Amino acid sequence: MKNSSKLETLDRRIVEQLQKDASISHADLAERVGSSPASCWRRIRALETAGILAANVRLVNPEKVGRGVNVICNIRVRSHARDVRAQFEAFVRTRPEVMECYSMSGEWDYLLRIVAADVADYEEFLMRTLLEHPSVGGAASHFALSTTKYTTALPV
Repeated sequence: MKNSSKLETLDRRIVEQLQKDASISHADLAERVGSSPASCWRRIRALETAGILAANVRLVNPEKVGRGVNVICNIRVRSHARDVRAQFEAFVRTRPEVMECYSMSGEWDYLLRIVAADVADYEEFLMRTLLEHPSVGGAASHFALSTTKYTTALPV
């Protein structure tokens, strides 16, 4: 059970259902995937042990908690030295407004998805926090006008 290409059909159905609603009971899950509750429970434990299933979380509506502005921010670091990149990555991990961070190939070094209350809130973070970090050499921000698609469910 090392990767999804080796998942059995029943395991795939379980993973698909849990990605839709992780709070579902084992009985309801078993009914939806055509198995017994005990079998589902054993398979879920095996999927967790294999690292395929991770933490159960509840998704929060960003607009309802005052974080409705999505910003995609490209970052260029001052140096590609290992310690500089490590400092930047450690810094990013501490910032709750940074929802995602990817090390990139191409013109920019990192791509961040940042949530903010409004443009002024983002400007404050950008000017007083992000651009002040010693490893950051430059940034380009792109504001999302709307969300066409957002999902946390992976195709299995």
